[in-house]
Amino acid sequence: MHAVKLRKVGNSLGVTLPKEVLAQLNLSEGDDLIITTTPDGLRITPYDPEFEVAMTAFERTRRKYRNALRELAQ
Repeated sequence: MHAVKLRKVGNSLGVTLPKEVLAQLNLSEGDDLIITTTPDGLRITPYDPEFEVAMTAFERTRRKYRNALRELAQ
């Protein structure tokens, strides 16, 4: 567990991540992050453009074949 503080950055607020967290996530200055809401709170992960492409393709497929997927789920 790492405690961090919110700090004013221009007109916004920012968080400074400890270097151990940056190393664990393999992040460096300028990298993008994804913040996802989960039942337990928030999850922060590195942005992965390949994952974004895969999720977009999945969403198109899910909409196109929603009835078939619903039947398979039963």
